Amino acid sequence: MKNTALSHKHSELGAKMVPFAGYNMPVQYEGVNAEHDTVRNGVGVFDVSHMGEFLLKGPNALALIQKVCTNDAAVLFDGKAQYSCMPNGKGGIVDDLIIYRIDAETYFIVVNASNIEKDWNWIASHNDLGVEMENLSDAYSLLAIQGPKAAEAMQSLTAIDLSNMTYYTFQYGTFAGIENVMVSATGYTGSGGFEVYVKNEDAEKLWDAVFHAGANWGIKPIGLAARDTLRLEMGFCLYGNDIDDSTSPLEAGLGWITKFTKDFTDSEFLKDQKEAGVTRKLVAFEMVDRGIPRHDYPILDASGAVIGKVTSGTMSPSMKIAIGLGYVHTSHSALDSEIFIEIREKGIKAKVVKLPFYKA
Repeated sequence: MKNTALSHKHSELGAKMVPFAGYNMPVQYEGVNAEHDTVRNGVGVFDVSHMGEFLLKGPNALALIQKVCTNDAAVLFDGKAQYSCMPNGKGGIVDDLIIYRIDAETYFIVVNASNIEKDWNWIASHNDLGVEMENLSDAYSLLAIQGPKAAEAMQSLTAIDLSNMTYYTFQYGTFAGIENVMVSATGYTGSGGFEVYVKNEDAEKLWDAVFHAGANWGIKPIGLAARDTLRLEMGFCLYGNDIDDSTSPLEAGLGWITKFTKDFTDSEFLKDQKEAGVTRKLVAFEMVDRGIPRHDYPILDASGAVIGKVTSGTMSPSMKIAIGLGYVHTSHSALDSEIFIEIREKGIKAKVVKLPFYKA
């Protein structure tokens, strides 16, 4: 089990530590609901140093990215980031990822912790273009400083104008006295904030400075459990739950990052799938009757026939209702469709709703 450069900090703070994607990670500190509310209303800090980072360099770096990813990275400019995914050659998804354009020949890619080796091997297997690839995953730490008060709380640490950074842009600068830090206006919570990348040797300095700077704003450390409830309220996909090697981007509602203005792995297959129409869709639903949906619970129609399964589910801390995502037959995917979640061998009523669940 790997530790991040900050695992000892979490233990000192009394975090409940669990194995996650091969790392010893903090799942919660004071409790999921309290931590969730801290991020929705103030500012909280996640150690997400387990995420993977690759650097692609050279005149053909963009061409390689265009080949393996669904989104059109040609629209990126220096300092702009983009959400994308990589099809697996069989219509499924290798992983979802974020692409950062540093310059015309240098791209920084952030992938899911559980898929680092798989993603590296997949991109490398398509690299017949002489692109220089560097796996930085073990050298970098990442703090996600999230919440509506993040910019105000962190501004004393940097000359970068945090409040005027637009969503999915990034800048390099000095942050907490550490030079050449990448500060990205991204995150997985839907409440604004930043992700800050530093080398492992600077992680503890960054952590301490962030908590010192944010003290007057009630800053707190946040665990992975609240990260999951926050992202689910926004309807953000989690790899391994809502998307995987058996789900297509179109089934998962990721048509908006699937651009047929270029050729990429599976582009013909996905184009045909789009024209023919998918037979199942990932839908968002709210429970009408009492019950909490969980991963892999069957989804039923009114007659009790299985029409799909839950991929993510929880009791929403912000809305105090049970919510979930799941794949259903397309015939049951329209808004307000009545579906039933099988909980303890009973069909509990739910209805299909529009994302995001949580609206600030």
